[in-house]
Amino acid sequence: MSNTITTTNFNFQNQKSVYRGKVREVYNINDELLVMVATDRLSAFDVVLPKGIPYKGQILNQIATRFMELTEDIVPNWLIATPDPNVAVGHLCEPFKVEMVIRGYLSGHAAREYAAGRKQICGVSMAEGLKENDKFPEPIITPTTKADNGSHDEDISREDILAKGIVSEEDYIVLEKFTRDLFQRGTEIAAERGLILVDTKYEFGKTKEGVIVLIDEIHTPDSSRYFYADGYQERQDKGEEQKQLSKEFVRRWLIENGFQGQEGQQIPEMTDAYIESVSERYIELYENILGEKFVKADIDNIDQRIDKNVSEYLASKE
Repeated sequence: MSNTITTTNFNFQNQKSVYRGKVREVYNINDELLVMVATDRLSAFDVVLPKGIPYKGQILNQIATRFMELTEDIVPNWLIATPDPNVAVGHLCEPFKVEMVIRGYLSGHAAREYAAGRKQICGVSMAEGLKENDKFPEPIITPTTKADNGSHDEDISREDILAKGIVSEEDYIVLEKFTRDLFQRGTEIAAERGLILVDTKYEFGKTKEGVIVLIDEIHTPDSSRYFYADGYQERQDKGEEQKQLSKEFVRRWLIENGFQGQEGQQIPEMTDAYIESVSERYIELYENILGEKFVKADIDNIDQRIDKNVSEYLASKE
């Protein structure tokens, strides 16, 4: 499929460096601003798949932007502007080297651990007698290390984070509070849309002034798992699978085709029909999560569009 953006090679005014993540590419402007470009890359099991998904970057960027706006009254964030559908501009921050994962339900990785007989995750005990997708008595925080590209994020306990000095105790207490507050707000917003926010992850950084802020994405289908609320309990009672809104459908497809990111495994072929179906699914996710119609940006020449929009924005700030 053409008309996707999978790599970038911009050279913006006062550009210092570029960091290329699994999905986003971040340009440092004069050690003051970060220009974060959401590409159309698709990653699963910490592996970037070989083909891009049309509109995926726009979808992730616009969902994250909206949720930053909807939560800025409870947690400060890095965002300043969105000069392009695929781009967010914000304050330069020093990221914490952990991702704060919070789970309200026994799903995904936690469910796989539980099924394997491990009733503790990241040093947190999980109640006995739970079925997959049951609600936890209280949401649990299960952090992971923030891995470099090509490496796997790994579960880590609060105790290990503090013992290894990855985050100071003073800062970690703030991260935990912000994580719970954001999850509570996200849960309330999801309920208004007929959804259940099952689990999600947040990333935080520190500004030059030492303020802890939310960075990167929030409540997107790449970072979060949603269930449809309607029929949830009935499906649980019958032992049926839940209707999900998340990237889990990509992971399931990969697992069914013999790929879980392990050495020696081959990524299955991504046909045009499959890529189109994933794009349509992401649009469905957008419309359900935000409760509004998705408006497709012009993707005839995404690189030129982004270059023009970002360059004009940066010039206006001179």
